[in-house]
Amino acid sequence: MKTGLRILNGSICVTLVALLLSATAVDAGAADGDGTEAASEDERIEELEEKVGVLAEELGRLESVFAVPEELALVSVNGLGPAASKVYKKDQGLSIGGYGEVRLRRFENKEDDDQNDIFDALRGVLYFGYKFNDNWIVNSELEFEHAGTGGGGSVSIEFLTLDYLWRDEINFRAGLVLVPMGFINEIHEPNFFYGSERPEIERQIIPTTWRENGVGIFGQLGDRVSYRAYVINGFDGSGFRSSGLRGGRQSGSEALSNDFAFVARADVDVAPGLLVGGSVYTGQSGQEQDSDATGVTRDLPDVQTTIYEVHAQYKGYGASLRALWTEAYIDEAGRLSRVLALAGNNSVAQHMRGWYVEVGYDIMPLIQESTRMSLEPFFRFEQYDTQRDVADGFQRDRSLNIDLYEAGLHFKPIPQVVLKLDYRHFDPEEGHRANEVQASFGYVF
Repeated sequence: MKTGLRILNGSICVTLVALLLSATAVDAGAADGDGTEAASEDERIEELEEKVGVLAEELGRLESVFAVPEELALVSVNGLGPAASKVYKKDQGLSIGGYGEVRLRRFENKEDDDQNDIFDALRGVLYFGYKFNDNWIVNSELEFEHAGTGGGGSVSIEFLTLDYLWRDEINFRAGLVLVPMGFINEIHEPNFFYGSERPEIERQIIPTTWRENGVGIFGQLGDRVSYRAYVINGFDGSGFRSSGLRGGRQSGSEALSNDFAFVARADVDVAPGLLVGGSVYTGQSGQEQDSDATGVTRDLPDVQTTIYEVHAQYKGYGASLRALWTEAYIDEAGRLSRVLALAGNNSVAQHMRGWYVEVGYDIMPLIQESTRMSLEPFFRFEQYDTQRDVADGFQRDRSLNIDLYEAGLHFKPIPQVVLKLDYRHFDPEEGHRANEVQASFGYVF
């Protein structure tokens, strides 16, 4: 787009110069014809050069403001995905980025879990950012899911923030923020994680994609430490279920804010390629609700909710390794379950736990040297239990204590495009769950 704009600018310049020359020639001819004294040729040329210079300067300014910087490297900045970070690397003006995913999912062992195979235009996303000057930036993510709103699809704002960049050590952010927990919630563009589906632990316990309204600070301490800390509206605990915390997200839509929460994260670059970090979230989730939208009395308890996670990542010599551990604690989970009429083994747990490790290796240099392509076989093991500990009077749902084995291929013909193929085998403590074969493609720009 930037190249096209330059060509357009050049065409405009040539056209306007030709018009100016023609007008000057006409004026000169008219002056000679009337017998009046014409301006000297040098004066006319000087005036014309001045006008062209002003025009070129203005077109250059417009180009710097509105051109999309396609040549900028896709690197994460200030905790956001690489495509969402492009605006921070501009001097000024508009930045546009995006990503998308299309996925085919086939279920195996259907006699255990009879589900239809699904071919889904999963999501298409556009980032719009604008840098007003060295201090003020507005940034946003607009997401279209499942190809439209006629069925199960939706259109939503994934984040919408106003940043004040003060200094490296401390900057300020307000708006609809991505909660800074885990690997995937902030950086969820498909080129930057293995598998056609995001890790289940970062969907059920850390409920990716998770965004809430809030304010906070972020920054870089020295060369090695980065951090983010926000005050945000808390969960709506009436949406918690035995399967996890996803239903408690409010996502910035008229969010109940009777209860606020605090979340903070820090990452340390321990050595070249090695990152270690962690985060914690804590806040009440009852939102002082006495009744739901239909007027039914609920009288939710405070539901103090605390989640923490620790993570480590290494990238180097063609290898990629990740590990994450997370736990969630829900106070008064038994009372909450009774208020929500969740009986038996359907209750909200008072303790959830999950962890995973994954490893991948780029074998393309072994096949073809000096190439931008990559081909990474990978393997991930997840163990998660959203019913690890339940309140007295309830039973654990042991089908939600799951070992998940996933293996697949991650092929990038160019860095901005990824093709994925993977197999997921679910092994619950009790019962059965269908395995999945997935194929997808994704892109980022």
